[in-house]
Amino acid sequence: MHRILIVEDEPEIARALEDDLRLEGYEVETAGDGPSGAARGTEPGLDLILLDVMLPGKDGFEVCREIRKAGVNTPILFLTARTHETEKVMGLDLGANDYITKPFSPRELRARIRARLRDSKPVQPDVLRFDDIEVDEQRAEVRRAGQLIETTPLEFKLLVTFLHNRGRVLSRDKLIDLAWGRDTYVTNRAVDAHIVNLRRKVGSESITSVRGMGYRFDG
Repeated sequence: MHRILIVEDEPEIARALEDDLRLEGYEVETAGDGPSGAARGTEPGLDLILLDVMLPGKDGFEVCREIRKAGVNTPILFLTARTHETEKVMGLDLGANDYITKPFSPRELRARIRARLRDSKPVQPDVLRFDDIEVDEQRAEVRRAGQLIETTPLEFKLLVTFLHNRGRVLSRDKLIDLAWGRDTYVTNRAVDAHIVNLRRKVGSESITSVRGMGYRFDG
C-alpha cells in the first residue's frame, strides 16, 4: 500500500483529500502546518507528498526546500491557488515534481498521483546531511567538511535516529526504542550521557533539550 502525506492547513480540504485517497487504497497521513509537514516529510517510508503552498509556520516552498536539503527524494506535488508562472517555476526549481492549481478535479489529481508513483521510486538517501556534516548510513561514518568524526555505534544510531525525525520531540523512551532497541533497559542518565557526547562531536546547537519531554534535532 502506497503511503501519502497531505500537508494542508484547511481542514475541509485535507479531510476531502484524505477520504478520497483512502477510497483509492492509499495509506494517508496529514499535517496541518509547515513545520510539522517538513518534519514528517523527511520520515522514511513515504511514497508521495501533497504539499500546499500557503501554510502557517513555513510556506510550502520552504518545506520543499528543507525536505530536499535533507536528501529525501520522495515525489512532491504542490497544491496551490496561486497561478503565477514564476511561482510554479520556483516550486519546480526547489525540487517539486508536479504542480496542480486549485480548484482541481479529484480525477485529475488521482491520475497525476498514479503517474508519479509509477515513474518514481522514492529512495531514502544513504548519505544524510546537515550543516557541514555528512552521515553515511551504509558505511556508518560521520564526516565534517570531509574529515572523519569518530563516533561509537550508539552515538551513530542516535544521530541517524535524530536525522530521520528532524523537528520532532523524541522522549528518552522513544530514543531507547529506536537506537538501543525495544525491551532494552537503559537509564535516562545513560541516554543523556550519550547525547552529551554526541553534541560535543556534531555541535550542541543541533540537539535541543525540551524540558520534561526529551530532545529535538533542529539541524
